[in-house]
Amino acid sequence: MKKLIALFMLSGILMFPVITKAQDAEQDTAAEETTEIVEQAAPAAPAVVDDEIIEEEKGFHQVIKEKFIEGDPTFMSPVLICLILGLAVALERIITLNLATTNTKKLLAKVEEALEQGGIEAAKDVTKNTKGPVASIFTQGLMRYSEGIEMVEKSIIAYGSVEMGRLEKGLVWISLFISLAPMLGFMGTVIGMIGAFDAIEAAGDISPSLVAGGIKIALLTTVAGLIVAIILQLFYNYCVAKIDSLVNDMEDASISLVDILVKHKLTK
Repeated sequence: MKKLIALFMLSGILMFPVITKAQDAEQDTAAEETTEIVEQAAPAAPAVVDDEIIEEEKGFHQVIKEKFIEGDPTFMSPVLICLILGLAVALERIITLNLATTNTKKLLAKVEEALEQGGIEAAKDVTKNTKGPVASIFTQGLMRYSEGIEMVEKSIIAYGSVEMGRLEKGLVWISLFISLAPMLGFMGTVIGMIGAFDAIEAAGDISPSLVAGGIKIALLTTVAGLIVAIILQLFYNYCVAKIDSLVNDMEDASISLVDILVKHKLTK
């Protein structure tokens, strides 16, 4: 229906100047000339509309493919590889970090209940059967309970650093691809501009047609590199925020665990 309305509107726009000019002539001849001109102009309208419709119906993937080819696959391929590898690492980190999330309040309640009912060994069983860095830290702390509360605190702090390193594993690669993608894009820009100036030097004259190709490659590679960096930067910031949240949970839970152990020792 929209295409039909567009056809009528475009036909009207094309016919309006013709009709206006025809009205200045004699009425008898104007009617005949207007009819002939309209008949000749009408078939041209669908062709223009069809071209516009074809352009509008181009898919997003088709446009990306065309721009990739126009930007020269030699320069665009490294940028694409950075995007693929960076996304692979980022998705792996996101999945790992989400799996590492633990309900610390629920875990602390289970540990406290296990301590009251079965002692340290029962609490160890609870933490060993729970996944996540917080539970691993609890296990290390409970294993040093016999050596005193101070050793429990030192064990928690030391193993907390180990768990933090595991959480941050892989972020350096995402950071590398964030930096590398724009650099590769700018390298394509420089090489494209060098090619444009080489064409000018060979021709001995400055012509838009000579430099347009090189400049277009330069701009497309730059844009591609910046887009890749922006996408990966969003994933990187999400991972950093998630790690900060997990670290805060580990610190709060560790303090609560020490308080529970102190309470258990005093009551015992």
